[in-house]
Amino acid sequence: MSSRVRIEVPEDSGFGLAHLPYCVFRPLGGEPRVGARLGDSVIDLAVALDDPMFARSSLNAFMTQGPQCWREVRERVRTAAEAELPAAAVHSVSAVRLELPVEIGDYVDFYASLDHATTMGELLRPNGEALLPNWRHLPVGYHGRAGTVVVSGTEITRPSGQYRTDSGAPDFGPSRRLDIEAELGFLVGAGSPLGSPVRTADFDAHVFGVALVNDWSARDIQGWEGQPLGPFLGKSFATTLSAWVTPLDALSAARIPLPTQEPRPLPYLGGGGDLWGLDIEVRIDWNGQRVSAPPFDRMYWSPAQLLAHMTVNGASTRTGDLFASGTISGPAREQRGSLMEMSRGGSEPIDLNGVRRTFLEDGDEVSISAVAPAAGGGTLSLGEVRGRIAG
Repeated sequence: MSSRVRIEVPEDSGFGLAHLPYCVFRPLGGEPRVGARLGDSVIDLAVALDDPMFARSSLNAFMTQGPQCWREVRERVRTAAEAELPAAAVHSVSAVRLELPVEIGDYVDFYASLDHATTMGELLRPNGEALLPNWRHLPVGYHGRAGTVVVSGTEITRPSGQYRTDSGAPDFGPSRRLDIEAELGFLVGAGSPLGSPVRTADFDAHVFGVALVNDWSARDIQGWEGQPLGPFLGKSFATTLSAWVTPLDALSAARIPLPTQEPRPLPYLGGGGDLWGLDIEVRIDWNGQRVSAPPFDRMYWSPAQLLAHMTVNGASTRTGDLFASGTISGPAREQRGSLMEMSRGGSEPIDLNGVRRTFLEDGDEVSISAVAPAAGGGTLSLGEVRGRIAG
């Protein structure tokens, strides 16, 4: 008779039964599997649920099934986790290797924070309007490179490219203004066909869950190449995604009203009760020191508006598509989600463990974490997205 175990969950875990985030993990000497986290353990869902759909190297096969299946599986996982599980289905988080949880289809990055857009506008256009004329009318975004989305913990190689020198002429070399962007990513589960825009009211039918994102940025490369077509090499070298995907249903208690949007958005971006923000508190640690706590609850554009705008021209979506919020920032220095903002473009260095710093140096490590209210009380942890600059 096979042995069975019960997972004990510390009260302050952040990974309780109200959460159960998904991951893809590789046990020692084994193949990748889909798991769900409870406390400090990963549950092998192929074993616990006796379902081969989870004996795979990504969440995609599960995600494509749609919201009814997502809810049913979530309930099955909760029921199994409340009871004793086969010992073969339970692994310590510290004893497994976490993989990129999703095969990424396309990647779109938005610019949805009014505070971030205002601060960046002040830095980039000191003699003009901080916000460009379109900003309050549509969620500004760009199409990023899906092939360089990597899992948390992946070492980041400093990118090289062209940048402007003091003479005004370009030079080529490693980026000297390497930055972070603390963001929240949304993963499409059930796609939408070409020519069929997704309404804001249908967001929950398409989006499977969320995960933390660090959209690394080479500000000097970006600043030189970004006119007139926007981000390219200064962004495409790496985007780091958390290994933990929080199901959308787990964030039901975190939904909050949006800040006032003025002027009123066009009808395809409207929608009354289906527009909501998220009460998520983010934390940024740089070489082990907390440097910022960006508030997601101040984001101007809602997640549903991002998806609606992304598809309003008839663009299709596919299982595994990732779209991110853009940098999460608040109005105060200690609430900003990028080093560019915290240091005012490098003019106001940050005191990092007694040393005045502006942008990332080789060997630096950045960790972005977040918490949100959990259904039934308490909080859930969105895990972390971590990366170290090689060198």
